[in-house]
Amino acid sequence: MLARHALLRRRGEKFDGEEKLRAWSEWNPAASFFHLSTKDVDFEADAAKEFQGVVRLAQSKPMPRPVKRYANARAVGLPKLTVDGEFAQVLLARRTWRRFSKGAVRLAVLGNLLGLTWGVQRWVGIPKLGSVAVKTSPSGGALHPIEAYVLARNVEGLDSGLYHYNGVDHRLELLRPGATSRQITRWLANQWWYGGASFVVFMTAVFARTQWKYDYARAYRAVLMEAGHLCQTFCLTATWLGLAPFCTLAFADSEIERALGVDGVSESVLYVAGAGMRPEKEDKAHLLSGSEISKLNL
Repeated sequence: MLARHALLRRRGEKFDGEEKLRAWSEWNPAASFFHLSTKDVDFEADAAKEFQGVVRLAQSKPMPRPVKRYANARAVGLPKLTVDGEFAQVLLARRTWRRFSKGAVRLAVLGNLLGLTWGVQRWVGIPKLGSVAVKTSPSGGALHPIEAYVLARNVEGLDSGLYHYNGVDHRLELLRPGATSRQITRWLANQWWYGGASFVVFMTAVFARTQWKYDYARAYRAVLMEAGHLCQTFCLTATWLGLAPFCTLAFADSEIERALGVDGVSESVLYVAGAGMRPEKEDKAHLLSGSEISKLNL
């Protein structure tokens, strides 16, 4: 059991990432333990069975409340929320979509989304250090450890395939051709509702960038948070562009990393986002339909 979960290794067994983990130096063992022990989780392949399990859980243990209140504290009322303006409307319109139309996303739209999320907007010179990149999301020490890889399935003017987004030159670099709905579903832990997405973005972390300056394990938190910053920027920008975005933490780590050609230690996939064109009937299109829910046999 301990060996299966990588807590122990059998005598003579080799771990491909052992040498690379030594580069984590001061981050070990806390950050590396968390990193490795949370990879390649066995997700439930049957969505209906998983949902039934959540229903049973709710019956035996009520869902925690999503908000907190101090009932006995002195309350100060705030002015009415102002929602005028495009920015507020984009914030209010953001949601996770699980259904998409068959229409292709235009290459220009994908380019805007990638450029506004992961593109280098300008460079700032720091005396005795060099130049650091400025992007639309914050990064600890302006080190920007997150890279973006695009699995394009249905993008007008772009061959399907797996690409790396070069945020300096604003271009896509082809790693391998081909992409299918089945591939997306398999890589995203059998979440079949994302199979119709036009493209998926895999966010990886090049840890050495952050480790260069921050030699303590707490910095691993910063890397995770930065992936979250970028994902929210992605979702808001995609919403503004009229797309139907989503994000998920359920994915096949090692299989994706093999496809990307990264080792999972010096560079590892942390977060996945994607989008497609919105369906013609947008009302509640982000939710499962009644017929789909009925398939869950609740």
